[in-house]
Amino acid sequence: MDRFVKNFIIVSIVYLGISAFVGVAMLWDQSLMSLKFVHSHLNMLGWVSMMIYGVGYHILPKFAGKPLKYPKIGELQFWVANIGLIGMLLFYTMNVYNPSQMNVNATVLFGGMEVFSIILFFYNMLATLLPKPATV
Repeated sequence: MDRFVKNFIIVSIVYLGISAFVGVAMLWDQSLMSLKFVHSHLNMLGWVSMMIYGVGYHILPKFAGKPLKYPKIGELQFWVANIGLIGMLLFYTMNVYNPSQMNVNATVLFGGMEVFSIILFFYNMLATLLPKPATV
């Protein structure tokens, strides 16, 4: 198993634990309900997406009987996805408690990193799984 694949799986489990803690904290203290965005994105982009990336990078090329086309893109995607998620949630939370246009802009910038990481996965998987065009 590639290192970045294992890292995706490990961080997904960490995000699950953090999101569970945030969820219980919101139930315990209703004033924290403003963190629903953080809780849901830790679950969906943290737990679910990171697990899908890790399992997808490990299993899908094997199903296709091919090596992953661009392992370096997988490594890059790991860092972009995690920095994007942490930055987006950090600046979103800062904006909840101290609203400012800078916090909104930073949240959007890091959210854009998340979108870019999804595009990297999309490209890497299609480059790996789709057949090469026939040459004449």
